[in-house]
Amino acid sequence: MLEAAVNPCAPGAISACGKGPGCGKGRPPGKGEPGCAFRGAKMALQPIADAAHLVHGPASCEIGSWAFRPVHSSGPVLHRHSFTSDLDEMSLVYGGERKLLAAIGGVIERYGAPAVFVYQTCLPAMTGDDIVAVCRTAPARWFRPVIPVCAPGLAGSRPYGGHLAAEALLRHVIGSREPDYTTPADIALIGEFNLAGELDRIRRLLSRLGIRVLASITGDGRIAEIAAAHRAKAAVLLCSQGLDGLAEGLFERFGLPFIEGSFYGAANTSDTLRRLASLLASRGAPAGVPKLAGELILEQEAAIAEPLARYRSILSGKRFLLLCGGAKSWSVAATLLDAGMEAVGVSVTKASGSDRQKVAGVLSVETRMIHKWRDGELEALLRSGKVDIVLGGGGALFTARRARIPWLEINHERSHALCGYEGSLTLLEQVSRAFASPLWKQAREPAPWQENGR
Repeated sequence: MLEAAVNPCAPGAISACGKGPGCGKGRPPGKGEPGCAFRGAKMALQPIADAAHLVHGPASCEIGSWAFRPVHSSGPVLHRHSFTSDLDEMSLVYGGERKLLAAIGGVIERYGAPAVFVYQTCLPAMTGDDIVAVCRTAPARWFRPVIPVCAPGLAGSRPYGGHLAAEALLRHVIGSREPDYTTPADIALIGEFNLAGELDRIRRLLSRLGIRVLASITGDGRIAEIAAAHRAKAAVLLCSQGLDGLAEGLFERFGLPFIEGSFYGAANTSDTLRRLASLLASRGAPAGVPKLAGELILEQEAAIAEPLARYRSILSGKRFLLLCGGAKSWSVAATLLDAGMEAVGVSVTKASGSDRQKVAGVLSVETRMIHKWRDGELEALLRSGKVDIVLGGGGALFTARRARIPWLEINHERSHALCGYEGSLTLLEQVSRAFASPLWKQAREPAPWQENGR
């Protein structure tokens, strides 16, 4: 019989953050963001590559799964598998806890997963399945952590799901083990999702300063490393939207200081390296780390100066519309502006408060910060002739194509790494290629029947 426990997903229960009743009451759900809390939590945690991610709900809730954020891994690929308890009508009537426990056992025994994340979805949350009790029982049988993620879709929007995912890590994972060894320059990366294999570039850059990434949370993450992340000397928050509240929680619970930074754009990369080196030196790292950082920055900026000038001559005066969230909303904008391009607008629909402040600091007063699109407003802007290229996710792809202007994917589905000094040049190269494509000239020409007046 399963051990009784309070279900934080049940009506009237106190949320994990302790700020109010119910999972969705700890913080107002984000506005303007598509998707539900379950999807947000799964996108935030699924990059942990060696863990199994089991959805407790109907099989339809697992549709899309890994494809929502197709992150890379340097080793295990268990995160690419889809697991679900596949609740049916009988499970909803009689309860799905036994079926969930059997599914956990099947995943562990067949795949040898070192940990299992169990995601609550709407239907079992409404019928009262106690996944916390199941996850508390399972380790006694299979001797490995089973982590409940109480983020049913009805709890709120996708950003709120990232907040609940951060709570799950703080409550059940981080601090649960000690690292094999530590160094005076260990750090934790928060909100890095290893898109297009970017984490390897960041590791190589930091290793030149003697800085070790003790844990990446969560891109290319390993459950054992994340569990020991509290022993890092400092943390770098790269995306406040993906795991909202995690950096603050680590500071409150373990005294782990952090800086907000970005490795998108040369100037932002340099600024992040300087501040991180200074913070680590104050925390016991070798006193020469800030000097090494300065030398590395000078070397890298000199290496990209010539190609940057070449791209500036090509792109100067081109107008862009940026549709992305998080740190990219201001760091990518800064990179394009540095290349001489002009910003028509930057969408901050998916950005946090601090990200919006940074966007405002990067843009000119005349540039539009877009908080929410009205029906038809995006298409009208693109057809007005005021925008030369759109950068963002797939949501604007077909709108841009109907307007016959170039579009560049810079969100989850991209195949090119944009981080670091090399990534700045890669971004400008991709933008240049988009403009150089003969497709757009042909698309804007009149059709043959229009030319002949027929």
